[in-house]
Amino acid sequence: MDRFDAMRAFSRVVERRSFTLAAEDTGLPRSTVTDAVKQLEARLGVRLLQRTTRHVSPTLDGEAYYQRCISILADIEDAEGAFAGAKPKGMLRVDVHGTLARHYVLPSLPSFLEMYPDIEFYMSEGDRLVDLVREGIDCVLRVGTPDDSDMVARRVAMLEEVTLAAPAYIEKHGLPEHPDRLDGHRMVGFRSTATGGVLPLEFMVGGSIRNVTLPATVTVNAAESFMSVARLGLGLIQVPRYHAERDLAAGTLVHVLPDFPLTETPVSLLYPRNRQLSPRVRVFIDWLVKVFARQS
Repeated sequence: MDRFDAMRAFSRVVERRSFTLAAEDTGLPRSTVTDAVKQLEARLGVRLLQRTTRHVSPTLDGEAYYQRCISILADIEDAEGAFAGAKPKGMLRVDVHGTLARHYVLPSLPSFLEMYPDIEFYMSEGDRLVDLVREGIDCVLRVGTPDDSDMVARRVAMLEEVTLAAPAYIEKHGLPEHPDRLDGHRMVGFRSTATGGVLPLEFMVGGSIRNVTLPATVTVNAAESFMSVARLGLGLIQVPRYHAERDLAAGTLVHVLPDFPLTETPVSLLYPRNRQLSPRVRVFIDWLVKVFARQS
């Protein structure tokens, strides 16, 4: 194994905190990754990793060397990608909110892979906060305003939000007319995995944002369940319009309080601030911006 491949293997061990996971990511035998790190330590004359039976972490020297490694490896990728005809390659790991993935990302993914046939695409789904470096993720697509100062956020879209109810709900509780007159009404609770709290309804009234929390018979923490409970007539919900297009067309959910819109919700791609973007992440971000612009 040459020096650059050893640096790649070492960097992945630091990021994944595991020789086994680093071996899986790089497609190398675990013994090869272990030997590569040992050879680096012998060449540098320092201990790079603290090892226990369950945990691997960098020493102070190891952390300093890791930062230099990722910078050098990113420069190599940039240099190789600068030649005419060279295209990004390798594994691209992305974490995406499931409904965004199914509505925006997956339908257009064949075109991306056709443009970049040497990229291998791995997608995980979720809306929880992830440790990108520890979990080996290159970037995350999230709905909402990012508040993690350790992440760079590239906004790719603004989503229109709507307030909805099922016909059965309106038949039972009446059609809401104003956010200030919601006595007797109910909402479907949505518990945020980020904060642990139930999100209030939000309305724009007289140019100001007004939050309203109603009683909730049912509270969920997943988008598909949120929609399903609303279809049963168990409360008002607020979701991005794209997520409700089929229901609105079919009449299983209807738009309520249209004169009191919600603020638009940002969609952003996040990646670590201290990590230089690889060419494959850069082309993915540029492609995704165009996908959202086209579909929006």
